[in-house]
Amino acid sequence: MDAVVIRGRQDVVVGQVDVPPCAPGQVRLRVGYVGICGSDLHYYFDGANGAFVVTEPLVPGHELAGWVDVDPSGTWPSGTPVTVHPARFGHCLPAIAQAPHLWPGGSYLGSASTTPHTQGAMADYLVVDAAMVRVLPDTLPVRRATLAEPLAVALHGAGRAGDLQGARVLVCGAGPIGLLAVVAARARGAAVVDVSDLLPEALDRAVALGADRTWRAGSDDVPVEAYDVVLECSGAAAAVNTALGAVRRRGVVVQIGMLPNEPRPINLAPVVAKEVTLTGAFRFLDEMEEAIALLDAQPGVESVITHEFAPSNAEAAFETARDSASSAKVIVAMASAREAGE
Repeated sequence: MDAVVIRGRQDVVVGQVDVPPCAPGQVRLRVGYVGICGSDLHYYFDGANGAFVVTEPLVPGHELAGWVDVDPSGTWPSGTPVTVHPARFGHCLPAIAQAPHLWPGGSYLGSASTTPHTQGAMADYLVVDAAMVRVLPDTLPVRRATLAEPLAVALHGAGRAGDLQGARVLVCGAGPIGLLAVVAARARGAAVVDVSDLLPEALDRAVALGADRTWRAGSDDVPVEAYDVVLECSGAAAAVNTALGAVRRRGVVVQIGMLPNEPRPINLAPVVAKEVTLTGAFRFLDEMEEAIALLDAQPGVESVITHEFAPSNAEAAFETARDSASSAKVIVAMASAREAGE
């Protein structure tokens, strides 16, 4: 089968690998579409994602949708449309028993955090544990369902803020996760959802998804103490400072964007002076089902997908995904998607 393989920094090939066997308790999928995430960009452009270095060939990709190929249990017939929860949870810690996504020792599809690496979805076939499979409603196109994983991340971040019913929300960063955070905040009942970003093209996409007002970072003055909740989705130190200034007294800032694992110049004085709650959001827990339902109910969310490439154009796909002015979510259409004509 064909697979996109990252061999190191800016070294990607489409190679032939064996079709993976399927053991009891597992399901083999025909992969339709795979989204390119920020971690995939780091693996390609840097040869590493933070401390996780590519030391052997890595198939990237953890945002996917496709169809069941083989289910040894007989639960799902061949052709059943599905997406996947890409995590295998680690060892339970009693203090966080209800948060398995934070347990140590787990793994994530398409990650160099383990050795051997956990191979990802950018291949014609993928074998996953049956517990990772999420069946799609017949009314949800497989292509749109590729957004289920990043939308679950956005929903988890929104949930970390608490009750958003009637809240004034600012989203910092209008990349794919920020755009989906607009959808998530609105779905959770926010009365106002504004967005800030450096790029006017990204802000235009946010407006198309329902943002009320936009602020161009670096030229517009974001209102001070104007928001109940800020969802920071960029991972940029300047945006964190903006978030802490924009949130009201005793408001909540949720850090969803991944920050570099190194010191950064962030002014934390507002956390004390305004008694701000600053909390993090890592991946997601069980929000996948809610994400699937939202994608089924809101076809317009598919506009977050701006570009589609074949595996043979993987280099161009990564380059496009890095260009935030021209793209939001970039996906790769595997052979099964092209054959299905979706």
